[in-house]
Amino acid sequence: MNRRVRRKVARKSKGNVVQSSFPEVQDEVLDLEYQRQGVVDWKCLPDDTVIQLLSCLSYRDRASLSSTCKTWRCLGSSPCLWTSLDLRSHRFDSSMALSLAPRCGHLQKLRFRGVESADSIIHLRARNLRELSGDYCRKITDATLSVIVARHELLESLQLGPDFCERISSDAIKAIAHCCPKLNKLRLSGIRDVNADAINTLAKHCPKLTDIGFIDCLNVDEVALGNLLSVRFLSVAGTSSMKWGVVSHLWHKLPNLIGLDVSRTDIGPSAVFRMLSLSQNLRVLIALNCPILEEDTSFSASKYKNKLLISLRTDIFKGLASLFFDNTKRGKNVFLDWRTAKNNGKDLNEIIPWLEWMLSHTLLRSAESPQQGLDNFWVEQGGALLLSLMQSSQEDVQERAATGLATFVVIDDENASIDYRRAEAVMRDGGIRLLLGLAKSWREGLQSEAAKAIANLSVNANVAKAVAEEGGIEILAGLARSMNKLVAEEAAGGLWNLSVGEEHKGAIAEAGGIQALVDLIFKWSSSGDGVLERAAGALANLAADDKCSTEVALAGGVHALVMLARNCKFEGVQEQAARALANLAAHGDSNSNNAAVGQEAGALEALVQLTRSPHEGVRQEAAGALWNLSFDDRNREAIAAAGGVQALVALAQACSNASPGLQERAAGALWGLSVSETNSVAIGREGGVAPLIALARSEAEDVHETAAGALWNLAFNASNALRIVEEGGVSALVDLCSSSVSKMARFMAALALAYMFDGRMDEYALVGTPSESISNSKSVSLDGARRMALKHIEAFVLMFSDPQAFAAAAASSAPAALAQVTEGARIQEAGHLRCSGAEIGRFITMLRNPSSILKACAAFALLQFTIPGGRHAIHHASLMQGLGAPRVLRGAAAAATAPLEAKIFARIVLRNLEYHQTEHTATTDRHIDINFIALMCDVSMLVSSATTVS
Repeated sequence: MNRRVRRKVARKSKGNVVQSSFPEVQDEVLDLEYQRQGVVDWKCLPDDTVIQLLSCLSYRDRASLSSTCKTWRCLGSSPCLWTSLDLRSHRFDSSMALSLAPRCGHLQKLRFRGVESADSIIHLRARNLRELSGDYCRKITDATLSVIVARHELLESLQLGPDFCERISSDAIKAIAHCCPKLNKLRLSGIRDVNADAINTLAKHCPKLTDIGFIDCLNVDEVALGNLLSVRFLSVAGTSSMKWGVVSHLWHKLPNLIGLDVSRTDIGPSAVFRMLSLSQNLRVLIALNCPILEEDTSFSASKYKNKLLISLRTDIFKGLASLFFDNTKRGKNVFLDWRTAKNNGKDLNEIIPWLEWMLSHTLLRSAESPQQGLDNFWVEQGGALLLSLMQSSQEDVQERAATGLATFVVIDDENASIDYRRAEAVMRDGGIRLLLGLAKSWREGLQSEAAKAIANLSVNANVAKAVAEEGGIEILAGLARSMNKLVAEEAAGGLWNLSVGEEHKGAIAEAGGIQALVDLIFKWSSSGDGVLERAAGALANLAADDKCSTEVALAGGVHALVMLARNCKFEGVQEQAARALANLAAHGDSNSNNAAVGQEAGALEALVQLTRSPHEGVRQEAAGALWNLSFDDRNREAIAAAGGVQALVALAQACSNASPGLQERAAGALWGLSVSETNSVAIGREGGVAPLIALARSEAEDVHETAAGALWNLAFNASNALRIVEEGGVSALVDLCSSSVSKMARFMAALALAYMFDGRMDEYALVGTPSESISNSKSVSLDGARRMALKHIEAFVLMFSDPQAFAAAAASSAPAALAQVTEGARIQEAGHLRCSGAEIGRFITMLRNPSSILKACAAFALLQFTIPGGRHAIHHASLMQGLGAPRVLRGAAAAATAPLEAKIFARIVLRNLEYHQTEHTATTDRHIDINFIALMCDVSMLVSSATTVS
């Protein structure tokens, strides 16, 4: 077909639009102009080019494009475009079948997926169908299959699998035999019983039947199979209950048998020996993963000339090379060498495709059911075989090989754990480039399986690096935009695994991956959990990076993720959406995402609701998100208004036996909320004190910190302080203060104890309301608790008091001496704490407390909060200046009765305040200088302008 599509096109100029009197000449001029500009005029493409483009599309896209104009509709109905049809990419039902039926008069090859597609095939009215292949066939019944074969009498090939056809029986096999006399290939998987009557019916009515596979069947009549005299290739791989003694005495008599596959069965050496020695025409016997055969180390098939045994113990590539090429030095490209060879015999042209199909099937099945003792096989031969099969000319072989690669590297799917030796063996053998090549194929089945393999292999950091270097990130980002959900899902999974590496996050953003992932959520929001979980998981990883976090928000990620948290019912999706929101909210100091998440309609309510999920992972990530969000003042109050206090207290009460991660986040969220005095009181009234005390006794260091932080905030309120005493919290805080591995946990526990026993709780206990007073509380001894608390506060402070450094600092006020004390006392993480004015005021007041221990503790705390370089040191210094802290600090530093530690710490705090004041003044002066210079420039410009005008 060579006719060019012509259209009359108006030529545009600066003046009027002039219609050419010679349209053919006009079109030629436009063609030259388009070529010069590098623009494709779709209206002027040759017919054969349009047909070639249409052939690279799925049937749905092909039909859609054909509806754009009459010419393309005509071209889109060309018989050559509809000789083969793959229905697996999208849902295929009877209405779709009826719409495609006018185009399917010449359909010869059809692939389908699932029972709904199977039921709809008859509506295509494809009477000339020759090949039919289906997967996901578990629910297909005898009735459905019988109707299909009755409507397609010209069938030559029928394949159903690799999953089990549990509802198909021998009755359907007999229907196939009666309806399809031209059948030459029949491969069925997972049939429960293939009886003699069905096999004999095939032998009687299908004289051209040369290729039979009853794979993974429970029972097959081996005697009847001996009656199929026309068979050239036979597979009973994975079939149990075979009588191998009967097999070895009957099947060697099959006159045309060339290839036999008995992989994954219990065949023994004697049966293999008889088949190889007595069968005259048998050239290939596949016996992979046959435990009984492999146990006999003395058995060898090398003495059978021109016959190949493929097993775990043989050199498969060497055997293939010697059989087909009489050259044992060929490498691992035997199948590729065969395809490029010019002089292949008829037998080889039949054997190789069959061998590729059977090997890909057996390797995939072996990968799906991992067994002990196969590690060396996979590293040395199995992975290379799969890579070689990926270059097959058979699309289904390529797909299974890619799926096998995706599967055989996985050790623990639940925890995303892979075998690094196998993954790196694939990389060494050039597997990454091969997979990326398949991923760029226009065939969607290959795209999805290749993307799945890339995703699983990329769990290995070295492979992930290789994928990125080979351009894999751009390819996956492109596939994530696919209209095929399976392709988009696997591509999102690849981006998820690649985004674990910090070095890949920026590349994913640059390739447009963030926008593609956000668009995926909107596109498939109601279509299943797989694609949504992977997209949300990838966004969660990317949101952990500050720059990418901003891009996620700009791409609409906040709205998309909140939508998932609110509406999706799949636990995996909920978990990843909450994790992504937590990471977005973790950059409060560097961008506005924290506030943006809190302001998104329904976000806080959804996260609060997710803390009640039955799934621990969902609860953990939701609590983590609320913890991060609570750093924003408005979010903190909004979370409480959404029922967050009650939900988080309930979560803390229920997680005593949960994972440390959940315990940490539950306590952390309460810590964040308790910054507000109102929320702190509400947490106490809702029963939050007791579970926090229990969490403070956890064995996990991270849980110590968050529980101590929450109790510190709660103890600021006198009623909560009393509750902590009543619930036995003093002993828990004392244990933290003295024995926790975490310095931060010890620090905050000491501060909580200081709050509790600085005198305010005693006053509250005496004048509090009857319902909250000490008279109505549990029986406690405040005096004993106070003595124990002060003892451990003192011990904690002394841990940071080096006698020599303190003596030097006491003898001299030199900066070096004070700096040495500061370095010894510094708790690095304490610089991240932010205190309110009321809290700073409390410590300033504590400097006047009669207790020398509390004075030292207060001075130590203020030192931590004002050390230069701390995140909130300037904020704390400003608060202290406003509260008159310098005067109090000077008094503490000079007090004769104050302990040495309090004096030295007070002097250091004074120096810190002076430093911050000096820095503030210098910064202000710099701003004044800059503003003055800018002002003078403006005046100069104004004068110059006025001069010019005059």
